[in-house]
Order: sequence, then C-alpha cells, then structure tokens
Amino acid sequence: MITKQDLAKIIDHTLVKPYATKNEVIQVCEEAKKYGFGAVCVNPFYVKLAANTLKGTDIKVCSTVGFPFGSNSLETKALEAKKAIEDGAKELDMVMNIGALKSKDYEFVKQDIEAVVGIARKFNVIVKVIIECCYLTNEEKIRACLIAKEAKADYIKSSTGFGPSGAKVNDIKLIKRVVGESMGIKAAGGIRTVSQALKMIKAGATRIGTSAGVQIIEGLK
Repeated sequence: MITKQDLAKIIDHTLVKPYATKNEVIQVCEEAKKYGFGAVCVNPFYVKLAANTLKGTDIKVCSTVGFPFGSNSLETKALEAKKAIEDGAKELDMVMNIGALKSKDYEFVKQDIEAVVGIARKFNVIVKVIIECCYLTNEEKIRACLIAKEAKADYIKSSTGFGPSGAKVNDIKLIKRVVGESMGIKAAGGIRTVSQALKMIKAGATRIGTSAGVQIIEGLK
C-alpha cells in the first residue's frame, strides 16, 4: 500500500482557475510545504510568487504553457516557456496544438512541442505535453503520444481539466501501452478522491495533477 508521503510526492498540487488570487496561490504553496507535495502547478502570472513562497524547499514550481487550448503560435509558446523558467518554473505543462493534430499536421505538432522542449532542455526543466484526451479518438491519442515521445518531451498529460471530461483510467492505460517506461504519465482533470488517484496510478500514472491534493492525502488511510 502506498504511503501518504509517497503519494504526496507524485501529486502536482494545482491552482489554475482564471480567478485565482495571490493569497490563494500562497495558500496552495503552504499546503504543499505541509503535505510534502512534489510540485505546485500555477498559471504563468503566478510562477514568480510561487517560486518565492517555496524558496528553500524541494517542491518544484510547474507553469502552464499555451493553456488551456494549445492554439497559441509556436513562437508564443516558446516565449511563454522561457519567461516561466526565468521566473522560477522547473516544470512546464504545455498544451499540444490539438487542432493541428486533428488536421493531421503532424510535423507542426512535433515542431510546436520541440520549441518548448528545446528551451526547457537548456535549463534542465521537465516538459509535460497535455494531449487533452477528451477531444481525440484513440488513434489520435496514440499519434499524439508518439509525436511527443519523438519530440523528446518527458511526460504525457491526459487533460487540462477545462475540457468536457478529465482523466479516465482507459486513457491512462492506452498512454501506458504506447509510451511504456520511456515517458512519465500525468493523470489530471477531475481527480478528487483517494480511490480515483489510486486507480490512475494502477493504470500507469506516475504523476497526479489535482486541486484536491489535501483532500486526497487526508483521505488515505
């Protein structure tokens, strides 16, 4: 059975709602310190605040990139990634260009991911690619995973949490079958209970993205 400490370490404690306040970001960071979460995930505006609040800890700051639609230009995503890193981000959760994938413009999808990965690599920063499973067929999910792998991203992430549905066990299992041990897998979107988190881990998730980290840890017996 997984311990509270082990589970906390793979949770990205998340606050990416558009109306989040500075005090709420600070609160999330303090919760991360108390419970030992692996990372705090915030939108770019709050990266510097989170980094300052978490200074002196081993908790990483994760910034969103191209969030939540993924339809920014390649150049915009690259610039956003660079600024987030300068502000203190050690991990980036970038949204794949979903429309480009569904248009079968696979080369652009790869270039889009590579633009962010190329910058991240210079600073030893982790890149997670959000493929937003709810909009994709299984064939498209497989293609997205293979492109992200080829572009040398570190993780596949299932969802932004802003689509019509979030993480699903079957999607995590599919991603696991495609990438195996070569990439990490982050399940995110609608995970609010211990039971849900454990099911995702059993399916192959190596990270859990959730705004309910405290609830999940306190619910683990």
